[in-house]
Amino acid sequence: MIRLYTDDLNVNYDDRLIIKNLNVEIPDKKITTIIGPNGCGKSTLLKAITRIIPHQSGSILLDGKNITRKNTKALAKKIAILPQTPEGVNGLTVGELVSYGRFPYQNGFGRLSNKDIEVIDWALKVTGTSEFKYRSVDALSGGQRQRVWIAMALAQETEIIFLDEPTTYLDLAHQLEVLELLQRLNMEQDRTIIMVLHDLNQAARFADYIIALKDGEIVKAGKGEDVINRHVLKKVFNIDAEIGQDPRTNKPVCITYNLIKGEQKNEEIMDTIPAIPHAVH
Repeated sequence: MIRLYTDDLNVNYDDRLIIKNLNVEIPDKKITTIIGPNGCGKSTLLKAITRIIPHQSGSILLDGKNITRKNTKALAKKIAILPQTPEGVNGLTVGELVSYGRFPYQNGFGRLSNKDIEVIDWALKVTGTSEFKYRSVDALSGGQRQRVWIAMALAQETEIIFLDEPTTYLDLAHQLEVLELLQRLNMEQDRTIIMVLHDLNQAARFADYIIALKDGEIVKAGKGEDVINRHVLKKVFNIDAEIGQDPRTNKPVCITYNLIKGEQKNEEIMDTIPAIPHAVH
């Protein structure tokens, strides 16, 4: 089932076209991961779909309706986004930050209802952050802080959650912790998860559907084995990759790779270097 999709979407930054006539479908109640080189338009796509930035032409449709025509609070009840580098938490406690997720449901007085408090406590419990409720967000580790941000997104009670590089700056254990949490939310609560990831093996392991972007266009979209293969990775990243199978998940895994452009450049450089003369005995 497809509830969210774009139709010939074009997005500019200043005079530069970043997203080009993009037609993308987001599978409902699945985990979708967007991969691609830096500057290819991954974050731009997320921001455009969630209406953080405007698009120049084309359409973004949710449940058959153009999101540009939706009321802001109404849209915030359907879509939540966790940006790449969340800011604005100085001096806030964990509970206060998570309460921001209830904004779409509050009246003009901004007071938390009993339902709001119940949802906040539930979001803290689900993300394993209840013990931090009265602690300053600034005092938390990177992994703890990321789980708190996810709790805020959950408190928004949306069926669709966007995350822009949710594992950035986290060590391996905390990366796995965050990704397993998102996987549980998808499997146990049918949340539709869309996230940008740089790690190809994490994308292959946790995603049901992968979208590979390059220069604002889709190179390939599909299941892990359809995207994480030598042909696609060569086209998207200019790498020659060796692909195997993860023995625990049976998902594709990138074992090693060489930079194709780099090899060619090195060969050209070596051709210009004079041979080392043999020692004279």
